[in-house]
Amino acid sequence: MIFAGIDIGSITAKAALIRDNKLVATRVIPTGYNPVTAGEKVFSDLLAHTQINHQDITGIVATGYGRKSVEFANKAMTEIICHGVGAHFLNPKIRGIIDVGGQDSKAIALDPNGQVENFAMNDKCAAGTGRFLEVMAKALEVKLEEMGNIGLSSCAPSKISSICTVFAESEVISMIAGQQKREDIIAGIHESTAARVASLAAKVNLQNPVIMTGGVAKNQGMVKALENRLGIKIRVGSFPQENGAIGAAVLASRLGL
Repeated sequence: MIFAGIDIGSITAKAALIRDNKLVATRVIPTGYNPVTAGEKVFSDLLAHTQINHQDITGIVATGYGRKSVEFANKAMTEIICHGVGAHFLNPKIRGIIDVGGQDSKAIALDPNGQVENFAMNDKCAAGTGRFLEVMAKALEVKLEEMGNIGLSSCAPSKISSICTVFAESEVISMIAGQQKREDIIAGIHESTAARVASLAAKVNLQNPVIMTGGVAKNQGMVKALENRLGIKIRVGSFPQENGAIGAAVLASRLGL
C-alpha cells in the first residue's frame, strides 16, 4: 500500500510517498499565494514524477500551517508530531530536533520510540525564522541560498543587538552604511538567529543526537552558529525540508487511513 504526506508551509509546500514502510519520493515547490492550489500541485507533481495514480494512494495526512487547506487529505495533524515521526523514521537514533522554517522555529525532544516528550515553539515573532533571514538577505542584496557560505568566511562577526526583525533590519542597514564587511554582517545575523533558536532548545533540554530540519537547515552558516551556541554537533539529513511531509506519510500508514 502507498501512503502520502503533505506539508504546507508558509514558504514551501512538500509532499512525500511511503510504500511498504520505505520512502518512495518527495517533492518541494513554493507555496505561493494560495495554499489550496499549492497542496494540489505538489501532490499532483509528485504523482506525475512517480507515475502513481491518485486512486492507488491508500491514505493521506496533511500537516503544516496550511494543513486544513488540503481538502483531499484523510486527516490533518500538527507539524510537531509529524516532524518527530519523520525524524525517527529516517534515523531512529535521533533524540532532538531543531526545526527552523519560514514562519516559526521549534525545538522538539523525542523519546527512544520517536514520541514527542517536550517541545518549544517561537511563533510570535519573525526573529529566529527563515523569514528573518530572508529580510536580511534582501537588505544585504545577496541570494538567500548564498548567505551560509558567505557568513562562514567571516573572522569577526558583527554584533546585532535587536531581537525585532524591523529594528534588526535598520541595524543592518546602518552597518552597511558604515561599510562593515558583508560576511561579518551575515555571520552576525546567523549568531543572532542562533541565539533565539538556542533558547528554545534550552527550554526542552535537547539531548544528542540532534538533527536540524526545515529550509534553514540548508544554510551551513546557521548550522555552524547553532553548533557553536549549543556546544553540540548538529546533523542535517538528506531531506531537511521534507521531514514533516515524510512524517505525515508515515503516520498515514500507521493509522491505516
